[in-house]
Amino acid sequence: MATINTGNTGNTVDQTLLTAMNGSNGKTKNTTQDAQDRFMTLLVTQMKNQDPLNPMDNAQVTSQMAQLSTVTGIEKLNASMATMNSNYVASQSLQAANMIGHGVITPGSNIALQDGKSVYALDLPQAADKASLVIRDQSGAVVRKIELGALPAGLNNMTWDGKNDAGTTLPNGNYQYEIEASAGNKKLDVTSLCFGVVNSVTAGAQGVKLTVSGVGQVGMNDVRQIY
Repeated sequence: MATINTGNTGNTVDQTLLTAMNGSNGKTKNTTQDAQDRFMTLLVTQMKNQDPLNPMDNAQVTSQMAQLSTVTGIEKLNASMATMNSNYVASQSLQAANMIGHGVITPGSNIALQDGKSVYALDLPQAADKASLVIRDQSGAVVRKIELGALPAGLNNMTWDGKNDAGTTLPNGNYQYEIEASAGNKKLDVTSLCFGVVNSVTAGAQGVKLTVSGVGQVGMNDVRQIY
């Protein structure tokens, strides 16, 4: 903010202005209200001690008052936004807490196999003429290849029976999968999705996070489907 020109009115005025700017304890204050108080004290002091032959510039005073009003408005807006964000996080935390124990579909390429049953999903930007699935174990070795055929656009919920290419049921655990899909000669950008159970909820600086089994922490906005 620009400084109001006080003119050459003597040490008494200068000392009054210095006191108004620094406060009674000689230390500069930082709050918007303090800034308003100091500004008004400066303005009143200047008006009382202005040189009649060199009066205040009204345009300059008006400009500075407009700047002060803008700063005050921004401060109030920031306070309102902080309150709204706090309320939003609290509301989101309550919603997230209700998801504990529920299964969710989130981005990821993990397949959790349990007693010959496994669920995963994929999201296609458009209908695919053909799609193929490759499943790998923890060591990265391919255990199953499946031709999925044609698939519609959007979210596709899929299952795997837990068997390898030889028809043997594999042990329980976490596996990884890869999807390739195409429409004509065009390779499609497939979003791999996985299934997991929400174990806990954490609210922090990065927002509300869900801890999902086999996946880790995911944001609320990453949840595609809830079971």
